[in-house]
Amino acid sequence: MIHAVWLWLPLLVPFLAGPAGRRLASTLPPRQAVWLLTTTAAGLAAASTCALALLVVPGATHLRVIAALGHLLTPLGGGSPDAVVAVAVASGALLAWCTARLAQGVRRRWIQLRRAARLAAQARGELVVLTHDHPDAYALPGRPGRIVVTTGMLRALSAPEREALLAHERAHLAGRHHLFAALVDLAAVCHPALRTLREPLAYALERSADESAADAVADRRLAARAIGRAALASQASTAAANARPGLALAATAGPVPRRVAALLTERRAGGPRRRLLAPCLAAITLLACLALSAGASLQAADDLHDGVEVAQGELPDH
Repeated sequence: MIHAVWLWLPLLVPFLAGPAGRRLASTLPPRQAVWLLTTTAAGLAAASTCALALLVVPGATHLRVIAALGHLLTPLGGGSPDAVVAVAVASGALLAWCTARLAQGVRRRWIQLRRAARLAAQARGELVVLTHDHPDAYALPGRPGRIVVTTGMLRALSAPEREALLAHERAHLAGRHHLFAALVDLAAVCHPALRTLREPLAYALERSADESAADAVADRRLAARAIGRAALASQASTAAANARPGLALAATAGPVPRRVAALLTERRAGGPRRRLLAPCLAAITLLACLALSAGASLQAADDLHDGVEVAQGELPDH
């Protein structure tokens, strides 16, 4: 039979990922943080969904139709049959709700992506300039993607700052950052605790684009000044964020003061060992959460397989 610990671990472990994710996004290099956060969110979501599905099976075998299909001599699950059935019903309801929300989320993002692609296809070049007074700039995904900027934003920045801002948005398109954000959003539908990874991922995505912009203009202070001035200009208008299409990523999003401070801190080739300790611990914590959830789900599935063979009378019950 399935040991309860293997089923509950994938459901509880995601609550540990949020604090580690926030620490990771602040200490690990942005590109590595993006990949690790996204992989962790997707893996934990898959493991928790698998655990819910496995919780349904023992209770379902109390139905004669399911028992007959599985050629089971006795139902699965130990303890009170009423408790096993109640857990199965609750897990099935949660699984159905998550599946419906996930399908809805995939459909909504697919529509947003197609709409963005149509808007991008209408433009002839990489840069699309909109005649609007409110300052705004964002990366619009598509094939190929476009950089959209308003005349208000162009007036708010100097020529070198505009170059840095465009390099930031270009990095979003080149890295296909909208896919990372969409994947973590969908993972959060599968388990509510994974919502805490959205903010760290958004910060890591913006920091990754910040570093690419600084490399493109070969001036970290210029990149920091461009992002800071763009954010200040966009704050003066509430219409900027509301006018952006879905999946659009903007340099003015997220905790801009933290990002500017990170850009103004020169990167060093080496450093004290204690500076490496925090990101290593955060990365190890997330990897441990992922390994623990995946291992528990696999073990639960193996236990279920053994339990089915016992119920079929093919193996002795140990």
